[in-house]
Amino acid sequence: MSACSMGFVRRAAAWKFLVLIILSSSLVACTLLPGAKPLRTFILPVGTHAPSSEAPLDVTLHLATPRASEVLKNRRILVMPSSNELSVYKDARWSTDVPDLLRGRLTEAFRQDGRLSGVFAGNDPVRSDFVLLSELDAFHSEYQADTPWIVIRLDAQLIDGASRRLLASKNFTVRIKSKDARIESVVDTFGQAADELSRQLVSWGLANIDEHIGS
Repeated sequence: MSACSMGFVRRAAAWKFLVLIILSSSLVACTLLPGAKPLRTFILPVGTHAPSSEAPLDVTLHLATPRASEVLKNRRILVMPSSNELSVYKDARWSTDVPDLLRGRLTEAFRQDGRLSGVFAGNDPVRSDFVLLSELDAFHSEYQADTPWIVIRLDAQLIDGASRRLLASKNFTVRIKSKDARIESVVDTFGQAADELSRQLVSWGLANIDEHIGS
């Protein structure tokens, strides 16, 4: 073999060895680098609604999923650290999209009340005596004097299931102060606010259904 050929073989072997060293170093570095911090997933704390002692109403109600803006139609937990600025809590999310999350809580509240013969939920065309439509305008925490307050705003419309006539409408706003800024406390306060909204909505909805039946 010529000297030139021998030199080429040596250079090729040297490059191959260098490549192996680089690949090995990369693999070691990959194993040492910390992985991305996983998102913590939260559900609304379980609410309790005492069964009503009032006379049952032999009617059914369909709760549609609340309409919402694109900002609210996701799983991130929203915070307003200052006026006109929306952000999200880092490394935290809800178990499902916010409109579905709230619909589940409202549906459970109507069912636990027990006065209706049937309560249906979702956007499927289920035939029912009454329909509850709503639009979710706010579901976030906002800071006042370095303390987070949970804010939920819902505009509700009660519809006659047969005629599709609007029977009543009301805007609900709930604001509850969190005991501190920890995400666990914030989530607990979201649960309290959702419970309060549920109580108000059930009371208003059933009063209007009762009035419509009696008219």
